[in-house]
Amino acid sequence: MALAAARPVVTCELNPPKGIDCGALLARAEALQPVVHAFNLTESHAARMSMSPLGAARLMVERGLEPTLQMTTRDRNRLALQGDLLAAAALGVENVVVMGGDPPSAGDHPDAKPVFDLYASGVLAAAAALQEGHDLAGNPLVGPSPRFCIGAVVNPGADDLEGEVRRMAEKRAAGATFFQTQAVYDAEAFARFMALARDVDAPVLAGILPPASAAMARHMNANVPGIHVPPAIIDALERAGDDRREIAIEIAARLAREVVPLCRGVHLMTVGREDTVPEILRRAGVTT
Repeated sequence: MALAAARPVVTCELNPPKGIDCGALLARAEALQPVVHAFNLTESHAARMSMSPLGAARLMVERGLEPTLQMTTRDRNRLALQGDLLAAAALGVENVVVMGGDPPSAGDHPDAKPVFDLYASGVLAAAAALQEGHDLAGNPLVGPSPRFCIGAVVNPGADDLEGEVRRMAEKRAAGATFFQTQAVYDAEAFARFMALARDVDAPVLAGILPPASAAMARHMNANVPGIHVPPAIIDALERAGDDRREIAIEIAARLAREVVPLCRGVHLMTVGREDTVPEILRRAGVTT
């Protein structure tokens, strides 16, 4: 990714299909390539089964696009996680972001068994070990070592903010080279988080998730830890009527404009409304 460049970094989240046709996914990515540096490919987003992001990432690489592979600890043990990291490197996929993942009980296979053999820091340590030429158990790799630009997630809206920063520092020590955050709706609260995290010394991309409706905002407040959509935003969406799309764009643009001076860039999560990304960035004054 373009983390070393002077301009803000922009990443955008895309969901691989629940099937084998990636045509629409690739078309969206190609349309956004002029304004987005890299595309996060989710792993069974919201615990709903979909194509492995590794396959979609390789298709992006073949088209000159820059994928970021999301890797959850939910579904695989340390053998499979390390195997997938090696496969990613062999397929030309270097960007990886590690997270726990939503519990299977929340998705479309609620009886699936969660694994969580390793937590995020453990996967980061495994990636660091592979880059040093051995696996997590110390066994040497055959041939050249892989190279990754590997990141992790952080929640600036966590109730225990000092604990969250402490876990962020642990992930940094384990090998994370950048962080993407949970959705941010309060720039002042985000500034306080960034002040607490100043010693972690890693680029941070602030998550921007434009709420599609007041109902969606209320649902996130009630069900997504660390997210608090302020009443003013919910009221604006409530009053918007048929103009909800316009209001969502304006909210996202304002938030992006306010947080970019505080961090390294933004991570846009538009949940199927990727056509709004160029306008959000234009209004925010964010150019890549």
